[in-house]
Amino acid sequence: MNFLYLFVILPLLMMCGVAVLKQAKQVKILMLVGSGIILLTSFVLLYLFLQARAIDSVSPMLFRSDLMWYSAFNIKFSVGVDGISVLMIILSSIIVFTGSFISYSMQEQVKEYFLWFLMLAIGVFGFFITIDLFSMFFFYEIALIPMYLLIGLWGTGRKEYSAMKLTLMLMGGSAFLLLGILGIYFNSNGGNGNLTMNILEIAKTHIPVEAQNIFFPLTFLGFGVLGALFPFHTWSPDGHASAPTAVSMLHAGVLMKLGGYGCFRVAIYLMPEGAETYKILFLVLTGISVVYGAFGAVVQKDLKYINAYSSVSHCGLVLFALLMLNKTAMTGAVMQMLSHGLMTALFFALIGMIYGRTHTRLITEMGGLMKIMPFISVCWVIAGMASLGLPGLSGFVSEMTIFVGSFQHPDIFHRVITILACSSIVITAVYILRVVGKILLGPVFDEHHLALTDATWYEKIASVTLIISIAFIGMAPFISSNIISDSLTSIISRL
Repeated sequence: MNFLYLFVILPLLMMCGVAVLKQAKQVKILMLVGSGIILLTSFVLLYLFLQARAIDSVSPMLFRSDLMWYSAFNIKFSVGVDGISVLMIILSSIIVFTGSFISYSMQEQVKEYFLWFLMLAIGVFGFFITIDLFSMFFFYEIALIPMYLLIGLWGTGRKEYSAMKLTLMLMGGSAFLLLGILGIYFNSNGGNGNLTMNILEIAKTHIPVEAQNIFFPLTFLGFGVLGALFPFHTWSPDGHASAPTAVSMLHAGVLMKLGGYGCFRVAIYLMPEGAETYKILFLVLTGISVVYGAFGAVVQKDLKYINAYSSVSHCGLVLFALLMLNKTAMTGAVMQMLSHGLMTALFFALIGMIYGRTHTRLITEMGGLMKIMPFISVCWVIAGMASLGLPGLSGFVSEMTIFVGSFQHPDIFHRVITILACSSIVITAVYILRVVGKILLGPVFDEHHLALTDATWYEKIASVTLIISIAFIGMAPFISSNIISDSLTSIISRL
């Protein structure tokens, strides 16, 4: 059995266990243990991958295997990973692990909640291990469907509206994506041989430029909707604001990364001429996402909306860097996916802790929390410093790599738009420091908050895990950077 299958099998076994168990506490313990096993398995995968890569430095994907799924259309369940896929799997494992701890306080419909939570995890893991377009789209849809119920049933605020808006907009993006995948499939034989959905086999051929110019924008747009591409980003703030804490963590931390990952793994890799044709248009749209998302966060008063608009800005940077079509910028884009995934998960976890105690997310109704909840407050400061790019944390190395790679482009347009995107750093500092000063420092706004407690043991485990991951990337960026750069070689060679 291929080792990669474990990342689908383990969550499936956990779903079976959750369905059988009757007591909520047993379900929660199963989730903690099971998610810990998945996290350990992801690090074992990294070790095995590095060992295999030392032997085979040529193959674009390792741990390859194919299972025929539908022979009439040559559709297979094809799996394989490179360094980028492995890092995305580790990111997903960390978020699932910490999300399970954050959800330990869940009281209502615990079994049903974790069943849908695990289905979302299966979709994410399956997407990152597959190299077949049909399988990727299959797991992509599996990851999207649970969001409607997780937000609609366990969310807060305008949860029905937010769930429906998110589902409709992402399904609309899926329609564009499906058209793009079909276009790639029917142009995948290079004039001879059988049609295929396998990404590596398609890369060996050359999709006609005319077809690329038609299907690249559809594919990039389909994935870009999930990556909060302007002007299709409006589902993100409402969806994040209404989702339960762990779902927000998984959604912003991992699910939005499916958009960026798909853009370079499918759209840019398989249709490089199409990427060159349309990159100016999409650079403008992603540049707007970066700056607009930062300004949107400045004017918000709800903590979740602030973090949601911040995610629009940071995810816009991912797509922005990918469209620069050079190795340095694309390395920064993948590092930004890792960095943003970790720090936004930490932000949403802390927002959930604060809301669970104060019963408000409005910064105008909070103050002096540093005196009352010192652990949560310190964690918030660390997350904020990572977001605004403090050296030594993950946000600095990822954004610096993006902007250096983007400014390397000799064209004046690329340099000007890079400078404009750099302005988001200043704007980010404004809303991060504003929130820190408003909710953590100064006098206590509400005297009822004086009786509040600090983080529990399971909340501390989740927070510390995320902080260690953020600091590790910031202190030793060469480890992830080297893995990413080696995996980008095959993609860059086609550009």
